[in-house]
Amino acid sequence: MATTDTLVRIALDERSYDILIGSGLLGRAEIYDGLPAGRDALIVSNTTVAPLYAERLADALSGRYARVQTVVLPDGEVHKDWPTLNLVFDRLLASGCDRKTVLYALGGGVVGDLTGFAAACYMRGVPYVQVPTTLLAQVDSSVGGKTAINHPAGKNMVGAFYQPLRVVADIDTLASLPPRELAAGLAEVIKYGPIADAALLDWIETNLDALLARDAAALTHAIKRSCEIKAEVVGADEREAGLRAILNFGHTFGHAIEAGLGYGVWLHGEAIGCGMVMAADLSARLGLIDGAYAARIEAIVRRAGLPVAGPRLGAGRYLELMRIDKKAEAGEIRFVVIEAPGRAAVRAADDGLVAQVIEAHTA
Repeated sequence: MATTDTLVRIALDERSYDILIGSGLLGRAEIYDGLPAGRDALIVSNTTVAPLYAERLADALSGRYARVQTVVLPDGEVHKDWPTLNLVFDRLLASGCDRKTVLYALGGGVVGDLTGFAAACYMRGVPYVQVPTTLLAQVDSSVGGKTAINHPAGKNMVGAFYQPLRVVADIDTLASLPPRELAAGLAEVIKYGPIADAALLDWIETNLDALLARDAAALTHAIKRSCEIKAEVVGADEREAGLRAILNFGHTFGHAIEAGLGYGVWLHGEAIGCGMVMAADLSARLGLIDGAYAARIEAIVRRAGLPVAGPRLGAGRYLELMRIDKKAEAGEIRFVVIEAPGRAAVRAADDGLVAQVIEAHTA
């Protein structure tokens, strides 16, 4: 395999794989060396990303497969559903694709989740590769094997744990991201500091302007460190039986925002950014961290261009939606909270206290 700027290994025994991070990777044929070769490859992309990168990826794969096809899905979180998933199955079946077919997820988190879930289900499992083109996907959703679609009642409620064979994170694709999408990805970078690496939060605070300016060195470091943290957590708890739940910092509040507004009104990262502000405040109200640390997180989220106040759905509606969260147990909502800078845990909290947090951070 060709040398890349950075390689991070996900250690999961026979399901182990590499995350390749660097510039100009996507279109290099040797980057895909060692992956299964056969008759068919199916690139799954969307209407935004496919015109930019699908042909380049198809050219790189053409020497490995007799047929390289592309299925283009509608773009947006609102399309992370059964009808869109069926478009992938429709193409696989219409083309007579067998169980040696390899799927390539070319796009952001929605494409990655849909493709992974399709791969997990088609003929009870075919291999797939993640080729994430957004910052959010490169630092979080493409890594770790969580695949899913949304249900009207809750986000990511129908899915499977199914690991890719490789992740190819080409930082050049971030040049085409709209500023709003870049900010959304930064939410998932910021997340890793409070929960796992206090020094990373210091680094983000110092280098946030460089990240917003898309400085290649800064982005590469942020992606690498984020993936290293996620690799360590996933390697210890692949199926979220315990430790992996800390990666959902801000997500209980954030998923409620997404479901309450309707998927796609806010970007996932925007909802998570706001959710982290709420979760940090909850941590302070529980006496785990001081108010200054919670305020620091809020200031960084604001500087990244993310919302720090949620929509006024009403505390009752937030609580209703959060009871559907995957971390909830017997109807009790459980939150990822900060026990100390760089260390997180999952805790229950009194509804009244949670309602106070919601009222303080909605507008």
